[in-house]
Amino acid sequence: MRNADTAPKSQNQDTPQGLLFAGGAYVLWGFLPLYMKLLSHVPVAEVIAHRIIWSVPIASLVLIVLGRTATLREAFRNPRMLAMGCVTAALITLNWGFYVYAVVTDRALDAAIGYYINPLFSVFLAAVLLGEKLDRAQLVAVAIAGVAVLVLVFDAERMPWLAFGMMLTWGFYALAKKSLPIGPNQGFLMEVLILSPPALGYVIYAQATGSTHFLNGNSNDTWLLLGCGVATAVPLLFYANGAKLLRLSTIGVLQYIAPTMILLNAVFIFGEPFGRARAIALPLIWLALIIYTISMVRQMRAKRV
Repeated sequence: MRNADTAPKSQNQDTPQGLLFAGGAYVLWGFLPLYMKLLSHVPVAEVIAHRIIWSVPIASLVLIVLGRTATLREAFRNPRMLAMGCVTAALITLNWGFYVYAVVTDRALDAAIGYYINPLFSVFLAAVLLGEKLDRAQLVAVAIAGVAVLVLVFDAERMPWLAFGMMLTWGFYALAKKSLPIGPNQGFLMEVLILSPPALGYVIYAQATGSTHFLNGNSNDTWLLLGCGVATAVPLLFYANGAKLLRLSTIGVLQYIAPTMILLNAVFIFGEPFGRARAIALPLIWLALIIYTISMVRQMRAKRV
């Protein structure tokens, strides 16, 4: 794996390695609901705990191979950076919780909607909190997405709080992550190390009370929980390295792979009802994303010129 932390900070062109890493990450995220569905009988907290614990050895091995352990040690000695790491760790944990709960309770479609809205919510946050100016097309895209959200909110069936939860936690996670002055690989390991003590505490408690699904005689559950580390760490590390080797416009297009695959899984494999509100809101969101993506590509081309 190429050391993305030493790669150029901005890319003027796409690279095959970047396309492979980032595309692979989004495809893996698209298949993740199928894996999480196999753990639908396991409490969400236990799944999250094992996602954290078994991500540590994988992320540690990557950092050792890249020779970047020294910067991680420096980060843990810096109180400000440690506090920021705690914030991003808390946000990503909440996001994982919403995601797993959505899948295991037959609401994966809400997860797809949350991921679709994420890019536009990030644009909104950048404008409100960072003072970034939006062009006319971006304003139109955000407005259309806002209408779609209102359709979902006022739907008579149920409030899509899982979609909004995922949108909010990932949006603020991405915002906080941008302010964390550390490489993506070190940042991910820092987060799971911060989360490891409470995760280990929960696993030990579950083991002591006999409520665990890990090493309880069912080898399928044990192997699935062990595999949570790979299912969690590999896509995130792929994405972190791929994003360094691709243009922003390319990442902007690729990011719709995962929610599209999740939506297809939800409707055609899990048999979740599409519903009237979703039938109205999703085309609006897709239209907003098309407008947003075209605007972003034009901006990138103008900067290169």
